[in-house]
Amino acid sequence: MKKLLLVCAFLIGISAVSFAQGRQRQTPDEMVASLKTSLSLNDDQAAKVKVIYAGQAKVMDSLRTVMQNGGDMAAMRPAFTKMNDATNAKIMAVLTPDQATAYKKILDDRAAAMKARMNGGN
Repeated sequence: MKKLLLVCAFLIGISAVSFAQGRQRQTPDEMVASLKTSLSLNDDQAAKVKVIYAGQAKVMDSLRTVMQNGGDMAAMRPAFTKMNDATNAKIMAVLTPDQATAYKKILDDRAAAMKARMNGGN
């Protein structure tokens, strides 16, 4: 009985620690899969978007490395913004007009959610 209780406590502890780490970054494949579902991307579009996201991931990793080595977040923020804007523009160029409209709505919803989080809401 003690072993069962110990195992349960261990599992609860592991799940609490993993939950506390917050949202994990998505891989380019996961981001493409999400857009493929929400925007009904065809295979050619999905391949192009994957290349765009893979390029963004490399730049993002280098920026994160700088941040982890004592970089100033306020100074890095414009680089992150510029990179995100460039990525979104490249993706918009791959989409049909209807998909672009839906993608713009997704971006607007993300921005609203981020603003809410920054203002203390969830």
